[in-house]
Amino acid sequence: MSEAASVPGSSLTRAWQRRGWLAWLLWPLSLLYGLLVRLRRALYRLGWLTSERLPVPVIVVGNVVAGGAGKTPVVMALVQHLQARGVPVGVVSRGYGRRSQECLEVFPDSAIDDIGDEPALIQRRTSAPVFVAANRAQAGRALLDKHPHIRLIVCDDGLQHLPLQRDLEIGVFDNRGVGNGFLLPAGPLREPWPRPFDLLLHTGQQPAFTGGFRASRQLANHALRADGSRVALADLVAGKPLLAVAAIATPEAFFAMLRERGLPLAKTIALPDHADFSQWAVNADGACTVLCTEKDAVKLWAMEPDALAVPLEFEPEPAFWHDFDQALEPLLGA
Repeated sequence: MSEAASVPGSSLTRAWQRRGWLAWLLWPLSLLYGLLVRLRRALYRLGWLTSERLPVPVIVVGNVVAGGAGKTPVVMALVQHLQARGVPVGVVSRGYGRRSQECLEVFPDSAIDDIGDEPALIQRRTSAPVFVAANRAQAGRALLDKHPHIRLIVCDDGLQHLPLQRDLEIGVFDNRGVGNGFLLPAGPLREPWPRPFDLLLHTGQQPAFTGGFRASRQLANHALRADGSRVALADLVAGKPLLAVAAIATPEAFFAMLRERGLPLAKTIALPDHADFSQWAVNADGACTVLCTEKDAVKLWAMEPDALAVPLEFEPEPAFWHDFDQALEPLLGA
């Protein structure tokens, strides 16, 4: 049996891919939204709203469309690349969906409700210092106060967060590209397009438009238990029925990648991005082996300790790293 839960908002996101009747119905509201976006940018440009520059370079990773486009894998890839180069790097994030309003450092044992799932995953995967706050400049100050050796900060999903000045902007796009090209709510755009980026990265299988660099995405050939130990995906084929769950922007993409790895999924459950697993009781009898993404695992393991997280192996093409390193040199004074 295969089953997928309905994801709220999916009708609207489908409408955002073409200029149908719903998009045109909402188009007048998108004009008002665009006016507000331009007015806000003008207020920052004129200095009526203040924007802060941190004492170290800031790289912002973001996208111009609503919903996930693969920003977190890009952030983790950047951090690991910088660490391999010997550059002390930290991360700041809003911590989407968290209940706390405090500026907090992310630790391995931090409550996910306080810090958010993506910051928890970034810290778990990279061990870099990670701070969360609604005001990313505040998070950056706190990070540098606690870790003064940090020479560079990567901001996760801060493209439209104008209170924080940035030295490098990396735009991320998936297969959707810019959708129907309309601003919210008639389309997926958070700001007018086109707009310049220092670097542009496509995370989808088929880039929706030309320009920029590509990245390869595939699931690892192993899954992770909560204790960090590994189990080969091949060993799961003949075991218990497999139940796959995903609370990400594109759950079906995760399910398809599992099937491409040869896993016969008995059931799939698609939940809204960043969904809370506090009421999880689907596999109470333990009849299935539960597979999830790493982002979901940091929440799901509290309710389903035996769940297996399947890592995503993400790698931008070499040309991206060449241009990134070139852009980085003047920022680091090298």
